[in-house]
Amino acid sequence: MKLGVFTPLFQQLSFDAMLDKVAACGLEAVEIGTGGYPGDAHCKPDLLLNNREAQHQFKQSLTERGLILSALSCHGNPLHPDQTIAERDQRLLLKTLQLANELGVDRLCLFSGCPGEGPSAKYPNWVTCAWPPEYSEVLKWQWEERAIPYWQQAAASARKYGITKLAFEMHPGFLVYNPETLIKLRDAVGPEIGANFDPSHLWWQGIDPVEAIRFLGSQKAIYHFHAKDV
Repeated sequence: MKLGVFTPLFQQLSFDAMLDKVAACGLEAVEIGTGGYPGDAHCKPDLLLNNREAQHQFKQSLTERGLILSALSCHGNPLHPDQTIAERDQRLLLKTLQLANELGVDRLCLFSGCPGEGPSAKYPNWVTCAWPPEYSEVLKWQWEERAIPYWQQAAASARKYGITKLAFEMHPGFLVYNPETLIKLRDAVGPEIGANFDPSHLWWQGIDPVEAIRFLGSQKAIYHFHAKDV
């Protein structure tokens, strides 16, 4: 295990200044955002894709400081009912998969996304209760018509690029927000699906992080870890 940092913490710093700070703290790894919610302050896919010289400089900057790239992060909502937003985040995922392949990284950190309540929705609808019965119908539609088909396709794209681990942060507001929903998606899609385990989002749901680690660990479904506000 290597200790590292999720670099949006230092988004006000340049790439090299951020790496200097991380290395000076005695850390060994960085998780770097490529866009979406984490931003792309330290990694812009359009500047790195298919650019061997830029990729070499990027990797050399890490190597010179004794750091590794633990994961690329493209947290967004590819299931958003607004197609403009969904397609933007879907494009980002595909670019990040390709970039991970070119940089030699085998895992991405991301969110599952959350659809609306039906085809005509404008905003995401996060269902948290099973009754009245309409909520169960919404949830069934979200999983069967949106989440599972999309992530099956995305996992196939990941395999194409040699990316073996899609590490989902379990976050309220998205379909995958706890260990149960993570395993539900994993069972439907395949072993590419695992957790980017962040206990900060579990505490306030009343979930014991230690028990969650035991549960997911027993299924070999923890692919990355980061912690905030803990």
